[in-house]
Amino acid sequence: MSTAESNSNGTIAYRQLLDTVGSFVYTTDLQGRYTYANQLVLNLLGNGLTLDDVLGKMFTDFVDIGEDDTLRETDWRVIRNGETIAREEDNYIHATGETHTYWSIKKPLRNESGAIVGLIGISHDITEKKRLENKVRQQNELLDAVLNNIEAVVYMKDANRRFIYANKHMANLFGKSVDEIVGRLDSELMPQDVADAFWEKDIQIFATGQRYAGEESLVDAEGRMHHYWSIVVPWSGFNGIHANVGLITDITELHALKEKLQHQALTDSLTGIANRRSFFEHAEQEFARSRRHGHALALVALDIDHFKQINDRYGHPVGDSVLQHFAACCQKQLREGDFFARTGGEEFCILLPETNIHAALEIAERMREVTSCHCLETMQPSLHISASFGVTCLNEMDTGFDTLFSRADRALYAAKEKGRDQTVTLT
Repeated sequence: MSTAESNSNGTIAYRQLLDTVGSFVYTTDLQGRYTYANQLVLNLLGNGLTLDDVLGKMFTDFVDIGEDDTLRETDWRVIRNGETIAREEDNYIHATGETHTYWSIKKPLRNESGAIVGLIGISHDITEKKRLENKVRQQNELLDAVLNNIEAVVYMKDANRRFIYANKHMANLFGKSVDEIVGRLDSELMPQDVADAFWEKDIQIFATGQRYAGEESLVDAEGRMHHYWSIVVPWSGFNGIHANVGLITDITELHALKEKLQHQALTDSLTGIANRRSFFEHAEQEFARSRRHGHALALVALDIDHFKQINDRYGHPVGDSVLQHFAACCQKQLREGDFFARTGGEEFCILLPETNIHAALEIAERMREVTSCHCLETMQPSLHISASFGVTCLNEMDTGFDTLFSRADRALYAAKEKGRDQTVTLT
């Protein structure tokens, strides 16, 4: 085989190789005219084109680049300055009417002496890749728009305690930007003990794979306590990432309303002290505790004397004022831990933990004297009131709080029978 035949066969083999590499390969002269194009380039420029149809012609003879000189400028930088340039390029193809995106690498083509004689380019069609990237970007933008506009804190935290997503409400909660949260550890954003408590819950979710839902409390960047309803679910990504996804709704107002309703359910609205329901719930617990630990427990039942006559003579507004005044006076005489409640119309009870009968009697007598000596400063300046008191204490025969309460009630009745404004003890 002659040298010429060998060179010819080598050229054919070289061209066949370039036709199978899956990339667009071409060369141009200094004026940008094609001196070579592989089969992918030929197919791109027009169906049925051969290399002879393309040689000597320019890219713009086949592709509309409009008024954008970026492509021409890139080619001239390669030829004029000898630069190697890698960049994205968008080309409109006449033959198909489509716009394709390419990742192109262009470098100067030199002769044996090193002089630049043209340009060699290799391009990869990344149109589908860009389409998928744009689709993912659009989906992420849509998801961000949704997650940033729902009234909830949304986050993702990986198995290393690092946040990998946070919406703007999460950022607002910590007083930081989203970028300042993503990539940070939970312990870098909240006190260590709080972070550790949340992490204990996260560990359990990772271990069990079970969804968590419950109420949580957290102090915000301004030191205000917030209450949240938290839902956390485990998530495993296709790339092997394991994370917990949290959706937290601020229920601070609902929590405040709940506490208000609970307070109203256990408080007498007129006097502001505990009501009958609250008293008996607390009394049952205190009775069981005192019995279990062998502690003393005293109970005082008290009643405003002739209250019906006050209502009949002066009217219910004055009667209400009397009740408020009486409750306030009695409360001033009590110790921390004593439990005072209105159990009926003009009936009250005081539970005195760890108090014997003698100390309870002293407290009751002091309250009776204060009540008797005090003039009610309302619309009726001359109105004086008195009260009767029945005192008892826990003994070995008491099987339940009802027996203790019944005995205090009998002592109160006895005080009434003795002429009122009296204190009677019954053990």
